[in-house]
Amino acid sequence: QVQLVESGGGFVQAGGSLRLSCAASEPIQRYDMGWFRQAPGKEREFVAYISWSGGRQYYGDSVKGRFTISRDNAKNTVYLQMNSLKPEDTAVYYCAARLARSLLSMVENTYNYWGQGTQVTVSS
Repeated sequence: QVQLVESGGGFVQAGGSLRLSCAASEPIQRYDMGWFRQAPGKEREFVAYISWSGGRQYYGDSVKGRFTISRDNAKNTVYLQMNSLKPEDTAVYYCAARLARSLLSMVENTYNYWGQGTQVTVSS
């Protein structure tokens, strides 16, 4: 089964940017990929989705226009570019994968594989 490792988290001031990476242990061409996040005391929240080909992306309402998901299948890596960060973006960010399907998904239990998460902290 595919293993996912996130990196790129850290501490940033409000208005700043970070780019998260998710490296997979095998080719990801057959997987849809997603990013989710979980803040302390809150449920895990959908952030972004990208289809297996990269041709379709979808974002949670709270990050639309600020975050961009992309993928490089040749490098088995998915990225999340986060701009104009806000304190409310503070959370552990998780990368997830599922075998490609025709319908996009924002629901975490439709994803079969998860990384360990990377912490993002945004100060005001």
